[in-house]
Amino acid sequence: MIGRSLRSVTDLAALGENQITLDCDVVQADGGTRTAAITGAYVALALACKHLVEEGVIEADPLSAQVSAVSCGIFEDNPVLDLDYAEDSSAMVDANFVMASGDRLIEIQGTGEERAFSRQEFDQLLDLAQAGCASLFEAQLQAIG
Repeated sequence: MIGRSLRSVTDLAALGENQITLDCDVVQADGGTRTAAITGAYVALALACKHLVEEGVIEADPLSAQVSAVSCGIFEDNPVLDLDYAEDSSAMVDANFVMASGDRLIEIQGTGEERAFSRQEFDQLLDLAQAGCASLFEAQLQAIG
């Protein structure tokens, strides 16, 4: 999931013969460790690409968009963004959204854990995910500088 998410916004031909390895150790997370890893890995990838451009190893930034990810779910019949462990472990519906900047979807994983969910509930989760990812995009830009 992490590799697919990052490859979807990376022009691999522009990297040439270079390889970037990202090790995703989530030091602290309550729920959504994969989503935290994707969001942080994008920052590491962007910094690595920036360094390669500055050193003249590649001509241009191979990244076409930012990538962030969030977990959402329905807990006690309420849509929730960024479920903590207690909410995640007993959510009625659990979903992960990976998005590219520009409100584009990369990957969606959704499961009715305790019950099926409606299109309206899915739309509510998607709205939460868009807002959450937009906030993460801003934080990423600050981290990248």
